[in-house]
Amino acid sequence: MCHYCGCRQIPLIREFVAEHETVTDAAGDALRALDRGDPTAARRLVDRMTEELLAHWEGEERGLFAVMEQDPEYAPYIADLVREHRESAAFLDRADLGDPTDEARFRASVDEPHRHIAKEEDGLFPASLTALAGDEWDRSIAAWRAAHPDREPGPAG
Repeated sequence: MCHYCGCRQIPLIREFVAEHETVTDAAGDALRALDRGDPTAARRLVDRMTEELLAHWEGEERGLFAVMEQDPEYAPYIADLVREHRESAAFLDRADLGDPTDEARFRASVDEPHRHIAKEEDGLFPASLTALAGDEWDRSIAAWRAAHPDREPGPAG
């Protein structure tokens, strides 16, 4: 992620970045569990990762994405991100990490979240700084809160 635009100072964006880090950490832990020959532990980690992703995607899609896709400049970019969310959810939901084919696919797919995250953190999130007005930030934060009823975005750093 870039460190020059200041979007990390926005509490909502900071929460999205923290969620990205949680997910990529869980994916790495799942790979290490597979390396140890423990597909059961890997599945638990993937389930935790999926739970985090589902809330994360809901917060993004119903908030920031919904607001930004109103601009035709961002709509195709966001549609691509949503498509990637759906593809990841479908695979993670049915992946049998005890099956060599699914394990190989999971191993091969670990880089996909990094590419997806870069599209958000290096593209969409910085663009949101100039694209959104106050009421649009409010709508975006409300959607994140609805997806995370037990959490509150932290203050600007």
